[in-house]
Amino acid sequence: MKELWVTIAPNASEKDKLQKLAADNADFLLEDTRARDSSGTDEVTVLNSFDEKTITQLKQNGRKIALKISIKDKEDENTAVKAAKLSTDYVIINCLDWRVIPLENLIARTRGKSKLIAEVANAEDAKLVLETLELGTDGVLMHASDSSELAKAIALVKEQAPKIMVVPAKVTVVKQISTGARVCVDTCDLMAPGEGMLVGVQAAGFFLVEAEVHENPYVQARPFRVNAGSLSMYTLASLQKTRYLSELKAGDEVLIVDRKGEVRPASVGRIKLELRPLILVEADAEGKKIKTILQNAETIRLVTPKGSKPVTELKAGDEVLVHLTTSAGRHFGVAVPDETVIER
Repeated sequence: MKELWVTIAPNASEKDKLQKLAADNADFLLEDTRARDSSGTDEVTVLNSFDEKTITQLKQNGRKIALKISIKDKEDENTAVKAAKLSTDYVIINCLDWRVIPLENLIARTRGKSKLIAEVANAEDAKLVLETLELGTDGVLMHASDSSELAKAIALVKEQAPKIMVVPAKVTVVKQISTGARVCVDTCDLMAPGEGMLVGVQAAGFFLVEAEVHENPYVQARPFRVNAGSLSMYTLASLQKTRYLSELKAGDEVLIVDRKGEVRPASVGRIKLELRPLILVEADAEGKKIKTILQNAETIRLVTPKGSKPVTELKAGDEVLVHLTTSAGRHFGVAVPDETVIER
């Protein structure tokens, strides 16, 4: 679990609001040379300079300690590593010029020795440090001066891995239709068997289309790609919002979902829109009839409860995995529960 430390800027105009947000959500509130948790039972002594003798003495006295250090060069990086090797509980770093490279070095060199906390000024920086070198830092120290920015950081650090409900649906119709424009979504990530994107004709129901993770005699696997279907299909850009496949472009974010319903975001690296033969798939799930339109080719597979199946081999009675939503009404991708919309 990542940790959130908060220190409130002296000139903050919303001190009371920031204090409450920190008390309710932060693991530690930092004030000068001391950090305390919200209950006041856990305290960390914060050192602003490296002193081996002081660190050793405090550890012998059973104190939790953190070293704050600005990383300006390799020597500072080495000092941070020394502190970690002395069993300093936390190393709090501020990378002044270069951010990512020294951060990668320290994540690799202090892993398992000390908890690495990175100082940040906003949620965007928090996201960067928490994802650097894939593992990310163990937490962030947020310099809070704005309540909305602190709330974003809280959501980012404390958010649990999201899940989405995926249920089996019985295929009722598989029908070849005419040639049309289909969209390949090439992501900046790698997907595994059983992972892909949710795609559907209706915002009320989505089919789980598997990434191109399987090799065959004619085409190499492309585990970064989902051949997602007709350009007018919906997909999920977030748990709350849909996008048309036609709207996606490099740098946008889409959701990768697996057969267990586990969800993670991925950035779009490229969109390929080409004319290809298409196939319509209809299915029934929990009394709902839902549809999707995909490219008619052996490499396009729908995820099933135990594996996946090419659309070219689908037949009535097969089971595939789908996601159902409660609202079909959408305004620019955002659900409008009370709006009457019929999608066919």
